[in-house]
Amino acid sequence: MADTEVAPATAVRLSGKAPHNRRRAWIVTALLVAFMMINFADKSIVGLAADPIREDLGLSATQFGTANSAFFLLFSIFGAVGGLLADRVRPRWLLLGMVLFWSVSQAPLALGAGVAMLFTSRIMLGAAEGPAFPIAQQTALSWFPNSRRNLPSALITAGTTFGVVVAAPGLTWVITEHGWRSAFGVVAVAGVLWALVWAFVGKEGQYAVATGPDPAADTAAKAASEPAPSNVGYRRILGTRSWIGVTAAFFATYWMVALTVAWLPSYLHDGLGYSRTASANLVALLWAANAVALLGQAGLTGWLLRRGVSSRWARARVGGITLLLSAAGCLALTAGQGGPLTVLLLIAGFGICGVMATIAVTTVAEIAPAERRGGALGIMQGVVTTAGLIAPILVGRLVDTQGAAGYQHAVLISAAVLLLGGTAAVTLVDPARDQQRLAQ
Repeated sequence: MADTEVAPATAVRLSGKAPHNRRRAWIVTALLVAFMMINFADKSIVGLAADPIREDLGLSATQFGTANSAFFLLFSIFGAVGGLLADRVRPRWLLLGMVLFWSVSQAPLALGAGVAMLFTSRIMLGAAEGPAFPIAQQTALSWFPNSRRNLPSALITAGTTFGVVVAAPGLTWVITEHGWRSAFGVVAVAGVLWALVWAFVGKEGQYAVATGPDPAADTAAKAASEPAPSNVGYRRILGTRSWIGVTAAFFATYWMVALTVAWLPSYLHDGLGYSRTASANLVALLWAANAVALLGQAGLTGWLLRRGVSSRWARARVGGITLLLSAAGCLALTAGQGGPLTVLLLIAGFGICGVMATIAVTTVAEIAPAERRGGALGIMQGVVTTAGLIAPILVGRLVDTQGAAGYQHAVLISAAVLLLGGTAAVTLVDPARDQQRLAQ
């Protein structure tokens, strides 16, 4: 199968509706970018307010790390369950329900709840946000053919970075001027406002598989997309070397995401000696670098695919080499370099490894039949986000037992994780090979 085909769905182009569909596709994509921005602003609050929260609630570093890991207690499970559900229920309604639920989960902390509610709220937030990334990606990809999916997928992924770029200085100001509880109120209100817009504008595109009755969309969906029948089960998809390889690589990326959200501000302040203001600005810079890397990867990958380069090279090896460069950056950070070089190494170690998230999603979408895509993406999400359960607790334990030196050992462990993930992407992933095997 050619790299530019959609598997297994085919779409009948309706010339009169094509411009309208293109506009709607980008409107929906923009809303989903905003969705992911709010999603990661929610996640980033605890890291940005780490010291005030620990002081106010009397938490040790290990307890604080456990609170961050509590977010991932149900996050991974619900990520997999939500992905499977998205193959049966229209994603537009799942996204609406998720954002309303996670907004409600923030309210108790904004209103003065204590330690017990901090843990409960993070668990509830994790359950609500677990399926967010795969379902947002599935919804965006339903508007585009395979050869055009890199940019929208990268934008959805970049939404996570845009969220922190905006949140780091903005929420830091709110925390400083109005207290850390006010920040939870801000993101809760933002989620409710997004839900109001999505309820009227959000829907799936012409490359989606119909999953339930929608009187307003059924006729257009049937005319625009006729998915080919498939008997490929989830077990066969999950057993491919490509799925295993991109999942391992995405795990490494998520390990770094979890550390960045939970511990990066503290690492910059306590481990590297930056002021709190400089730490917040560096956090924003690193997420901005990640956004640039994501969009650059999307442009490069799309350019290579349109020129006939295989997805093995255009996606997997571009992502795998990036992870190997990130591993080298983390390893160099542990040598204790200072000055401008440290900023460059932080960008290499923390600021470019996010490209694998987009590559993993588009690779799985390439090999999985449309009616199995949500489940394949959701199960991948469930596996990779276990990194978020492990990493924050591990770093908290290292900091409690070793002090500032614990951060250096955490970065060294991260270098090893990135090395393994990059190697898996480079050596295992070959979508064309696995497409052929699944078709047999």
